[in-house]
Amino acid sequence: MVELFATINQVKNTRIASDVDKAKGTRQGLLLEYVTLSWNVVGVVIVSIAALRARSVALAGFGLDSLIEILASAVVVWQLTGADKGREAKALKTISTAFALLAAYILVQAARSLLLQSHPHPSLMGTVWLGITFVAMLGLAYGKHKVGAKVQNPVLLTEGNVTLVDAYLAGAVLIGISLNAAIGWWWADPIAGLVIVFYGIKESRHAWAESAEFAQSS
Repeated sequence: MVELFATINQVKNTRIASDVDKAKGTRQGLLLEYVTLSWNVVGVVIVSIAALRARSVALAGFGLDSLIEILASAVVVWQLTGADKGREAKALKTISTAFALLAAYILVQAARSLLLQSHPHPSLMGTVWLGITFVAMLGLAYGKHKVGAKVQNPVLLTEGNVTLVDAYLAGAVLIGISLNAAIGWWWADPIAGLVIVFYGIKESRHAWAESAEFAQSS
C-alpha cells in the first residue's frame, strides 16, 4: 500500500512538473515573439526609408517580409495566450497565407525589376540593418524551434520557420545590394530575393497541411 501511494505521488509530481515546464516554455515563447514583434516594427521603418532612398526592390521586399513576420508573430501570441484549442488550425492557415504572399510578392517584384532593368542605389543604412537582422533572426528562429519542441506547439515551430526565412531573406538581400554597391551588378538586387521564393512556397504548403490535420482532429 505504501508503494502504491508512493507511485501515485510520483505520477502527480511528474504531471505537476510537466505543467510547470509547459507554462515556463509558453512564457519563453511569448517573450521570443514579443522580441520579434518589436524588432520588426523598428525594421519596417528603417528598411522602408532605406528602400525609398535606394529605390531597391529587394529592400522593399524585405520590408514586406517584416510586415508578414509581424503578422505571424501576432498570430502566435494570440494562439499562445488563448484557451481555445481550435485556434491552431486558423493560426497555421494565417501563417501559410503569409508565406504564400511573401513568395508571390518577391517573385513579381523581382521579375518587374529585371524587365525594367531598374538600377538601385547603394544603401549603407540597409546594409547595416540587414547584417544585424540576419544574426538576430537566426538566434530567434533557433529559440522558437527549441521552445516549440519543448512545449510541443506546432504553431510556434511553424512561425520559427517564418523567422528562419526572414534570416535567409536578410542574407540574400544583403548579398544582392552589396554586389550592386561593390561592382555595379544591379541585377543581383532582384535575383537575390528569388532565393526566398522556394522557402516561402515550401513552408506555406507545410503550414497549410498542418492546419488541415488540426481541423480534422478537432
